[in-house]
Amino acid sequence: MPNIKSAIKRVKTSNKRRAQNASMKSAMRTAIKKFEALVELKDVEKAQEAFILASKKIDKAASKGLIHKNTASRYKSRLAKKLNSITA
Repeated sequence: MPNIKSAIKRVKTSNKRRAQNASMKSAMRTAIKKFEALVELKDVEKAQEAFILASKKIDKAASKGLIHKNTASRYKSRLAKKLNSITA
């Protein structure tokens, strides 16, 4: 544990950020898994809603710097591809 006041604060804030980042990333992954489960069941209506939610979570993670913007685009593209496969 650091002795310097600013270093102590830095440890506290980085722990808080890490917890927030982990939570946001976990929520993103969960949204993606829920969408993929609905695609497996071929439930078009619910899959479309889940796609919108997953896209929002992915965009939010990218805007916060949790994932790179190209990675976010790739995730969304793959999800859209899966959605199109069951709607067509």
